[in-house]
Amino acid sequence: MAKEKHTVMQRMRGWLTTAYRLVILNDETFGEKFSIRLSPLGLLITTATITIIMTTLVISLVALTPLREYIPGYGNVSDRKELLKLTTKTDSIEQTLEAKESYINNLINVFNEKQEENPSKPRKDSLKDYSKIKNEPSSSDLNFRKEIEENKSNQTTVTYASKTKALNDLVFYSPVKGIVTTSYNVKENHFGVDVVTKEDEEIKAPLDGTVIYTGFTIEDGYIIQIQHSNNLMSIFKHNSRLNKKMGERVKTGEVISSVGNTGASSKGAHMHFELWFNGTPVNPEEFVSF
Repeated sequence: MAKEKHTVMQRMRGWLTTAYRLVILNDETFGEKFSIRLSPLGLLITTATITIIMTTLVISLVALTPLREYIPGYGNVSDRKELLKLTTKTDSIEQTLEAKESYINNLINVFNEKQEENPSKPRKDSLKDYSKIKNEPSSSDLNFRKEIEENKSNQTTVTYASKTKALNDLVFYSPVKGIVTTSYNVKENHFGVDVVTKEDEEIKAPLDGTVIYTGFTIEDGYIIQIQHSNNLMSIFKHNSRLNKKMGERVKTGEVISSVGNTGASSKGAHMHFELWFNGTPVNPEEFVSF
């Protein structure tokens, strides 16, 4: 059996190494024009080599040239970034249109004196009996709450005092001269002061800084925000016009905007002025004389 297998292998090897000659003759004179010596093994090696070379050239041509962009499913990186950017803009525009449509519908309802329907009352849960649940806090719980509230109050006072102490060395320029009608009150969510003065009065920068925001909102009208050194920021709302653009540098006493009456929350020409230090609002009257 082993001898027969060895004989088959020898026959296969002999067939692969057998030499043949390809001759091209002239049909009229029978003169030899071209001849080449071939063998099955050499033909297989030549075919495999040509296949590998052609495959390498095709892959290189597709991967290293702009032809790859014509392949279905193969996109350019810049095109993907542009597509993502356009998708984000489309989503933002869609949200803006929905908000404006809701605002217009509310205005139409107001003009038509249409009243909103009362919301339906929540259904009573009749599956469980809550009458036996005790909601009254225990004496230890009350003492713990009282202790936490006292510590929080003391900590807030100390923190505010330490923050305002760091601003005492700064010399603030008064943005406008006028009368303070509404003071700083955190409990009422009024984080600045309202200073009444004549309309279109020039508002000046209290310190050197960079304008980080300019814009318009329905509630506060024209707004301008200035980032100063030491993580201090000033905000001016209800302006009639803005004299600076976002990214501009301003000097102390330089005109940045004008007093106005813009925004739904404004009830007359005045300047709303806020000071924020390390992300916390501080009382402007402690540092600026109006």
